[in-house]
Amino acid sequence: ASEGKDGASAAENTPPQVPQGKLGERSSVFYSAGQFFFEYLVVVSLKKMPDGHYEPKITYQFPKRENLLKGQKEEEERLLQAIPLFCFPDGNNWAPITEFTSETFSFVLTNVDGSRKIGYCRRLLPSGRGVRLPEVFCIISCLGCFGLFSKILDEVEKRRQISMAVIYPFMQGLRESPFPAPGKTVTIKSFIPESGTELIELTRPVDAHLEHVEFQALLQRLSPHLILHIFASAVLERRLIFLAEELSVLSQCIHAVAALLYPFTWAHTYIPVVPECLLDTVCCPTPFMVGIQMRHLERVLEQPMEEALIVDLCEGKIIRAVGDEEEILPGKLQNEMLTSLNRHNNNNNVHTPEQVNALVSEAFVHFFVRLVGHYASHIKWGRSGSGTFQERAFCKAVASKSCRRFVKKFVKTNMFSLFIEEAEKSRIPQEGNG
Repeated sequence: ASEGKDGASAAENTPPQVPQGKLGERSSVFYSAGQFFFEYLVVVSLKKMPDGHYEPKITYQFPKRENLLKGQKEEEERLLQAIPLFCFPDGNNWAPITEFTSETFSFVLTNVDGSRKIGYCRRLLPSGRGVRLPEVFCIISCLGCFGLFSKILDEVEKRRQISMAVIYPFMQGLRESPFPAPGKTVTIKSFIPESGTELIELTRPVDAHLEHVEFQALLQRLSPHLILHIFASAVLERRLIFLAEELSVLSQCIHAVAALLYPFTWAHTYIPVVPECLLDTVCCPTPFMVGIQMRHLERVLEQPMEEALIVDLCEGKIIRAVGDEEEILPGKLQNEMLTSLNRHNNNNNVHTPEQVNALVSEAFVHFFVRLVGHYASHIKWGRSGSGTFQERAFCKAVASKSCRRFVKKFVKTNMFSLFIEEAEKSRIPQEGNG
């Protein structure tokens, strides 16, 4: 799901905007089969500056782009400026090292026209002897499919340990292959010196809206009770700050929280890992969902900020809350969701990540269906074919008092308005979930 979402404009410190696609199925560019797997592979390395600091710079880019029109060229330059910042969001405090466990994380950049690009990153230490600096391999794609790109990055890392030259033909092969449809597999042939030709199979999950998500990451760190507090805050579009030291934990958990809102889409600032130089994003008065490295906690708490929910993913606790999180969701539905989250939390070893995804998603989709699933019958269609949503009648139709109280707040959110705008345009009712 909405994986996640930082502004390519972030280089100019403007808060990233999140684009909207067709809300029933998420932004359509994310999932169209047959298009390129990726736009660029870039390598970001740390370069020593005259003052002794290291600064992230792009040292390799594939493919090189020629013949770009003026507008495209400007957009490409903006994109290439923003990438190093998000590949090394932890600032300049690097020194050469001998050991480093490679990590995988992702970020999202939003273009001026509202389209999204995702950066899938693998930070690793190149093979060699003695002290050296980590580098980041970043694949830029407009396709949201974390599992698939992690597998591609495994292949890139394996080749990097042999030589940079072996990466190029693999990425070329990938670029010539069409992105598979959900549930389908594409096979890439790849030659590696010493070990011959390998066949690499890349399969997309069947359920497209869950292919960018691992709910397990969330369940391993937070109790179902806390997950519901976070969901309640997100559903009312509040400010959410997540803290962890590892970039992979931040990006996985934030993508998972955004995915809990399906079939709605988080429509505000969304930065899974905030680069150090953009930390003042937390002073922003509008809603945001951001991830910040634990080392910046003091700085964050010192900032003048509006009410926010601050979640510590390392300790699995809430550091700061508004105070009413327990009362936002209707009690009966909240208990039902707790029961279903606890159920598969208890037999943790039985489920595959895909099964966990399906179970968790089902519980949250069911919540929305129960509360607002009747929206389609409250759209009045005019002769011209355009619909008008009857908000008062829609709210009145909710029988339970506590549910109605919640629905009256939820209909005022941006995500609900955007969802309804889409529904008013299309005479075909969206399939059952909504």
